[in-house]
Amino acid sequence: MISSAFAQVKDLKISGYLGSRIDDCIEHRVKAQDVEHLIEPFRDRTETRRWQSEFWGKWIQGAIGSYKYNKDPELYQIIKNAADGLMATQTPDGYIGNYAPDAQLEQWDVWGRKYAMLGLIAWYDLSGDKKALASACKVLDHLMTQVGPGKKNIVETGNYLGMASTSVLEPVIFLYNRTGKKAYLDFAEYIVREWETPSGPKLISKAINGVSVSGRFPHPKQWFSRENGQKAYEMMSCYEGLLELYKITGNALYLSVVEKTVNNIISEEINIAGSGSAFECWYGGRERQTLPTYHTMETCVTFTWMQLCNRLLDVTGNSLYADYIENSIYNALLASLKSDASQIAKYSPLEGWRHEGEEQCGMHINCCNANGPRGFALIPAYAYHTKGETIYLNLYSQSESTVLLPGKKEVKLTQQTDYPVTGGITIQVDPAKKSHFTLSLRIPSWSKQTTVKVNGNEIAAVLPGSYCQIERDWNKGDHIELEFDMRAKVVELNQAQAIVRGPVVLARDSRFNDGAVDEASVIVVEDGYVALTPTKDADFSWMSFTAPLVLGTDLESHRAPLNIHFCDFASAGNTWDKTVRYRVWVPKTLNVIHAPYKPYSD
Repeated sequence: MISSAFAQVKDLKISGYLGSRIDDCIEHRVKAQDVEHLIEPFRDRTETRRWQSEFWGKWIQGAIGSYKYNKDPELYQIIKNAADGLMATQTPDGYIGNYAPDAQLEQWDVWGRKYAMLGLIAWYDLSGDKKALASACKVLDHLMTQVGPGKKNIVETGNYLGMASTSVLEPVIFLYNRTGKKAYLDFAEYIVREWETPSGPKLISKAINGVSVSGRFPHPKQWFSRENGQKAYEMMSCYEGLLELYKITGNALYLSVVEKTVNNIISEEINIAGSGSAFECWYGGRERQTLPTYHTMETCVTFTWMQLCNRLLDVTGNSLYADYIENSIYNALLASLKSDASQIAKYSPLEGWRHEGEEQCGMHINCCNANGPRGFALIPAYAYHTKGETIYLNLYSQSESTVLLPGKKEVKLTQQTDYPVTGGITIQVDPAKKSHFTLSLRIPSWSKQTTVKVNGNEIAAVLPGSYCQIERDWNKGDHIELEFDMRAKVVELNQAQAIVRGPVVLARDSRFNDGAVDEASVIVVEDGYVALTPTKDADFSWMSFTAPLVLGTDLESHRAPLNIHFCDFASAGNTWDKTVRYRVWVPKTLNVIHAPYKPYSD
């Protein structure tokens, strides 16, 4: 089992393009938030159906994760004021929420209490403010007077077969970890038992029986309703809580259930850009991702998927989970952030255009603008994990960091690279003094040919989809060189083609002015790969290339391939200008003779 090492890393600074996007999100999304606006509904407490109370908890967790990364004192003060402001709204019975007394437990009330607790716990962990921990405990104690054995059944509260309410399992476990109060652990086990009752979402049994996440319940008569059992974000949130319960109990069933569900999500839902969902629900999206679809890739789903994978990486040490996170970072997550970082898209479709989400609940914000920064804050936390005397390197990016190993051994790691623009990475290893430890390098599953050298000496048998473990005595000035296989591959699905280069998905963008992005074509492939030529033809993209395509259906006139521009998916449509169109999946022209075309005149 790997333990997350973010707390064991100090002075981490990610630079380059990825680092600039993290910094932009903190400055223009996190710090720019009007926090008083988020707290006001907790003072009013007049709501009967809306989810205003989730926004504060989502925002503050993203802000705290951001502060852990950049140590900005101004941000710290903003966070402190936000925590103090929320705690000041707590009623004598312990309630923190936006619902009127006679509407409590309805709709999104328990979901909102969950986010209040998560935010207060995160603030306690950062600051040591015991008032925050006590406040979170009061919220839970009050909830336990309302739901539980002999009281209201928690799965009969809230939306989506009780998944929204029962996702409170996560902060319940966190509070048990910090207080040792057995009543909290008992309450957690009660929640899990209720999943399997007749009115529950069957999150255990459905997973054990291999029922797909998109087919666990009949298609609902009303989509956004209690009866919809395919709601992706809420479902994954429940499994995050179950994984935390596994860490406490060691019950292997819980881990098995989470892994089975995640494997099903991978095989049936996660698309080429590392996210999923349509209208916020699972829908068999992996197979259907080439179809133009309403409201795909909700950013709340993207972040929650990343977080669930990161927690499984902690527990299992399986580097494939780190690969899935990388896929999400460089594609779905980066694509959600507007070029000026002022907003985060609610949906980031694989074709068309991106745009701002609606203002929700009568407030000037929506769920994804509140939640998206948590994804960017997760990137530094994912970069390095540790277990004993082993450092696991997951994130390749221009960066400097100091990792702490047992015995207060400090190891400075400096990465020199423009990855994933190119595949070359040099890592300078500088322990404070000569030290024996293991450095485990993630070898992405997509890199079929990888070279690793230590002080110029090549390491044999580097396996894709695993960690390359280098155990030795390390001295100041030692260095590692990696070279990943960046050959571009064409993925085919449903008579459509897409180009993937390393971890990055490419897209056509109408701003290149080289034809209609929706035109059918054939991407020319040789020996399984497509030859890309790097270009600097556009200032809107992080990286751009030309690829050889045979365009259209008129092979009499267009037999020869043309060099057509593609950019990274994150840059495609990044200004949210609706006069710009982009697409990942290029319609493939059908060739019914299944052979190279020969004109009649030949």
